[in-house]
Amino acid sequence: MTEPHLADLLSTSDRDAFWAEIGPMPPVRRGRYFDQSPIWLVTGYDEALAVLKDPGSFSNDINTCKDAVDVLAAAGLPDDVAPYLSQTLGAYDPPDHARLRRLVSREFTVRRVESLRPLIQTMVDELVDGFPDEPFDFLERFAHPLPVRVICKLLGVPDEDTERWRTWSDGLTAPDPGAMADSARGLVAYMSELIERKREDGDDRLLSALIRVRDSDGDRLTDRELTSLALTLLLAGHETTVSVLSEGLLLLLNQPPEQERLRGDLDAVPAAVEEMLRVAGPAEIAPMRYAKHDVELGDVTIPAGEPVQVVYATANRDPRRFDAADSTVLGREENPHLAFGNGIHYCLGASLARAEADLSFRTLLTRFGNLSVAATADEIRWQPGAARRLAALPIRATSTPARH
Repeated sequence: MTEPHLADLLSTSDRDAFWAEIGPMPPVRRGRYFDQSPIWLVTGYDEALAVLKDPGSFSNDINTCKDAVDVLAAAGLPDDVAPYLSQTLGAYDPPDHARLRRLVSREFTVRRVESLRPLIQTMVDELVDGFPDEPFDFLERFAHPLPVRVICKLLGVPDEDTERWRTWSDGLTAPDPGAMADSARGLVAYMSELIERKREDGDDRLLSALIRVRDSDGDRLTDRELTSLALTLLLAGHETTVSVLSEGLLLLLNQPPEQERLRGDLDAVPAAVEEMLRVAGPAEIAPMRYAKHDVELGDVTIPAGEPVQVVYATANRDPRRFDAADSTVLGREENPHLAFGNGIHYCLGASLARAEADLSFRTLLTRFGNLSVAATADEIRWQPGAARRLAALPIRATSTPARH
């Protein structure tokens, strides 16, 4: 059997076809990482869940395992900024992970996210008000600017700096190593400077709160932890939501009857968003893990110290777990997808992404009686790179209902 190579994702014109070819293979098998390093690919739902929920057997810390795949080196990030993009919550094992998660969770709460909903709604309305009558690129007009504005407002990044943030964020997934390195350095330098400014004149935003937070024993985040976590929130909050908004809308536009159903029942939008996440989740693969000891998984034994790559894209379409797994069922009732991971590393920003998607789709469905794709299926293409992202999404949005 040919080993799947993740590097093929960088050049494919159809990411879903790539994953569909891998999905029917054994749920745990050998593969190759982006730099051709050998890895174990975990593509089945039950097997993926077993890895995600077992930090005692699978480590997130590259330093704990010999011959581990250096993910950041494989991605081409320079050594001077790689630590800031590697020391994230997803890279720690217990008990260090529990310490960081506890400190961050004290401030980045569901309550804080819920308090942002009126502000998010205002931003959504402002962007929608600017939609032209003629066809336009939904990514450029809405899916890109909304998440950047929201996450920057949440962290306390000045409004005038949001475009710089977006440019740097986009650059991190560019196929050009030079552009990637420049963007990484720009983000790290800016965030370090912003943290220093917030120390002197803090506000009520999340970044200032994280600077002030202390545990009951006086523990607090270090400067590097602060920078790394703030960058993680920004990048994850941006990339994740751009994908949900753009690909979710494309799924919706390809099912006109579902548009009408949701217009008549806006309370069904959250369930539709969950199906969008399952079918077109923004994270196709999980952060790399490493076997702490020989582990039996599926029908194989993974030797100690070897890298293990969970594949969300195939686990979320595992027919052993989901009925009609290859179909988009926007009214799906039970939907335990892994779009935001699972276990101790469950995505901290999941509630924020859901809130943005919920408010966005409710508004689009309410304001426009006719939403349609303004391009053929062949013209809808993926942007080259490791991240799952459409290059553009031309649409029409008018208040006139569609004729059937």
